[in-house]
Amino acid sequence: MPDTTQAKQRLAEDFRAVMDDIDALMKSSGEKLDGESVALRERIRDRLDAARSRAADLQFEAVTRAKDAARATDDYVHDHPWTAIGAAAAVGVVLGMLIGRR
Repeated sequence: MPDTTQAKQRLAEDFRAVMDDIDALMKSSGEKLDGESVALRERIRDRLDAARSRAADLQFEAVTRAKDAARATDDYVHDHPWTAIGAAAAVGVVLGMLIGRR
């Protein structure tokens, strides 16, 4: 897996962990709260739920886009195999030249 993919997954896991911790903190806060504290608690809970929903939507969209890109790439390579081979060879030559310069 590329480093950016791993970094994104770690960030998403960290975000989920923070949201879970905030949720646990909200649940464990004292039962005797005044009206202002209750309103603040509800506002935080609403924002937390909205953030979770947006994160889930973004994750679904990212997965869908990745699958679409992989499908399009696969179709292109099957439809134009020699073009794909030529492009891969050209990229290999350029990378080889760049690495060889060091």
